[in-house]
Parts: sequence; C-alpha cells; structure tokens
Amino acid sequence: MTSTVRRKASEITKSWHVVDAADRPLGRVATEVASLLRGKHKPTYEPHLDDGDFVIIINAGQVRLSGRKAEQKVYYRHSGYPGNLRKRTFAEQMARAPERVLERSVWGMLPKGPLGKKMRRHLKVYAGADHPHQAQVTGSERAAEAAAQAEAEALQASISNPTPPPRLRPLSVPETPTPRLTRREKVASWLAELEEARAAAEADAAAMAEVEDDDLPEEDDAPEDEPVAEAEPAAEAEADDEPEDESEEK
Repeated sequence: MTSTVRRKASEITKSWHVVDAADRPLGRVATEVASLLRGKHKPTYEPHLDDGDFVIIINAGQVRLSGRKAEQKVYYRHSGYPGNLRKRTFAEQMARAPERVLERSVWGMLPKGPLGKKMRRHLKVYAGADHPHQAQVTGSERAAEAAAQAEAEALQASISNPTPPPRLRPLSVPETPTPRLTRREKVASWLAELEEARAAAEADAAAMAEVEDDDLPEEDDAPEDEPVAEAEPAAEAEADDEPEDESEEK
C-alpha cells in the first residue's frame, strides 16, 4: 500500500531561472514564467504551497505581440476619483515601463490571495540584458550540480550494496461468502429435514418392536404355579413356649 508524501515549507528549495523575452510573444513568455513561479515543472508540485523558483526576465523591452494586438491592446488605471480614468496603449506602455507589461501578464496567471502575492515577489523583470542577480544564478547552478552528484553517488551505493527487500506478510485467503437462500429453498430444506426425522423415528420404533418380540417368553415355556409351603409344626411349638409379659401375670 502506497501513501501520499506531503512536503513541508521547510523542505522546499528554490532555484533561479533566467528567461530571455527578446523577440518572443508576450503570452508565451508569461505562461512559461508563471509555470516556473508556481512550481509546476517539479514532481513535488503542490497547489497550496509556494514550491516555485525565482525567475529573472531580461530584454523585456523587446517582447512583441502578434497581429494587430499592439494597436488594439489598451491598459486602464483609475485613481478612485470621478473622471480620473486613465488609459495607455501597448506602445505607450512599452515606451514608459516595459517591465509593467510582463509583470501584469504574469500576475494575471498566478493565484489570487496571499499565495499569489508571495509568488509575485520571486519575479524580477528588467528591460535590458543586464541584471544584478548573477551571484544567485551561479549559486543555484552549483547547488543543482551538487545535488545531482549526491544523487548519483547514492544510486551507485544502492547498486553496490543492495538492501534486502522487506518480508511480505502471508496472503490471506478471502472467505467465500455463504449464498443466501430464498424462501422457497428454506422451506424445501425444512421439509427435507422433517422427512429425515420422521424416517429415523419410524426406524427406531420398528427396531424397538423387534427387540420386545424376541424377549417375550413363549406360552409352553411359562413356569407352573408352585404350591405354597405349609408352616412347620416345630416353629409353631416354639411360638407357644414363649413366656408372656410379667405385667399380664400380675
């Protein structure tokens, strides 16, 4: 039986990725960056955890749109006061702040709420090709190489010294369920038991009758009546010679 492994926030490690947006469609770059920020490229992806990595976008000023989207796309903003709706076209926004274009596109693909705000902090967008995060990128690459080497060594050690597999518990044979009888089958079984009991009783009665007939004596063998023996005269004389009670003599 397998169990689902849930990762903790302390077990999450983040890497750094550099994405070049020069001459690439805006939507393609935004979807790639959003996937890296959410961590969907990892086998340990959890929708409720911030399991993504840091992403650096360079050459944001050279991103492009297909078709007539550059003319049709408009960005709106409002200060909150009546009549203060402001709008800018895609060309105007790219001229003022090209970083905002990619940021808004990526933010729209992230989850809303505290989790999405936490992922937004891991996005770094720059209009040119230079960025101040080269040290983080180099350290991330070295950490990835060290992790891959440690994994290869562990695999080699497991191959050279394999651990014996755990003992399996004996298989349990499932019990065959007893079929449930219908009412007609139950009545038939009761009648069969009643007939068997009746036949056994008749056999016992016949056996008892045969035994009684064998034990009774025949009429010719019956013993004759013996005469009653008469009392002896000596016993009567002894009874007469016994003295009477003294109380009667007095």
